[in-house]
Amino acid sequence: MNLVQATMPFTIENRRLSWYYFLSTLILVVAAYGGTILFTPLYLKAIASVLAGLLMTRMFVIYHDFQHEAIFRRSTIMKIFMTLFGIIALAPVSIWDESHEHHHHNNSKFSTFVVGSFPVVSTKTFVGLSKAGRIKYLVIRHPLMIVFAYVPIFLVSFCLWPFFESPRKYWDCGVAAVVHVLIAAGLYFYGGFQMLLFTILIPSLLMYALGGYIFYAQHNFPKVFLRDNEHWDYLDAALNSSSYIRMNRVMRWFTANIGFHHIHHVNPRIPFYRLPEVMMAFPELQKPRDTSLGVLEVSRCLNLKLWDEDLGRMICMKEFHRRAQLS
Repeated sequence: MNLVQATMPFTIENRRLSWYYFLSTLILVVAAYGGTILFTPLYLKAIASVLAGLLMTRMFVIYHDFQHEAIFRRSTIMKIFMTLFGIIALAPVSIWDESHEHHHHNNSKFSTFVVGSFPVVSTKTFVGLSKAGRIKYLVIRHPLMIVFAYVPIFLVSFCLWPFFESPRKYWDCGVAAVVHVLIAAGLYFYGGFQMLLFTILIPSLLMYALGGYIFYAQHNFPKVFLRDNEHWDYLDAALNSSSYIRMNRVMRWFTANIGFHHIHHVNPRIPFYRLPEVMMAFPELQKPRDTSLGVLEVSRCLNLKLWDEDLGRMICMKEFHRRAQLS
């Protein structure tokens, strides 16, 4: 039986469990942001601020699941809430659905630029790019682009760029940018830079940096295997071009099991809380191409730039230049 079809029984949602995970996360998010405003000691504000960023990461994955119709299918109430959340989280429904749908149908295909994704090209393609094309490619993949994903990826690529490109189609992107600026301005007016720092800047920088890195490492990691676009296959890309990110229980909770990404790409309609169950049920999914959030592994992932067809793996720019000199 096809693996995608075999996982279909696991797409059945436990609606009570969905509500429990959603409401408990929402309550904790509100409490954390409340702490950034109400706490007086700076260390408590800082703790609340970090927790707000981590909890928003979890809520973002829940939003991501809803947009895949993995949870709360045909729920009008949740559709309204998630539409508003997408605006608040700088990932409006219009651009998120379009870019993420493209991502799932083109997972790990070679490209020089995709909105909301990190481009990957082969060494041969890279050599053929113009100087400007190479610089653009390397800038998009630069670690600082992930660390500060808050501004270039989410505020600019997900909001401002689409809106100015097509205001009617991406009206919610413009709304998201305006709402975000107004909230930031209101907090600054009410509590000065300190409130802006703890309530907006720290949570946002943490949330988008963590989310940006996880998205990057899901398809850019040492064990990844890529095929040229002509031989691309959906299931093969899910199993060999998508990672399983090993995490401790705490980070697995904060990221709502998004580390089980190879399974998510097999069938995106599986609720996040059923992904570990699916992994246990299928031997084919129990030996994934993995990575982790360890410092050394993160460094290895971030150094990867190009797919080397001869070696059959991703390489860093230092290795690319070394091999170019030898050839």
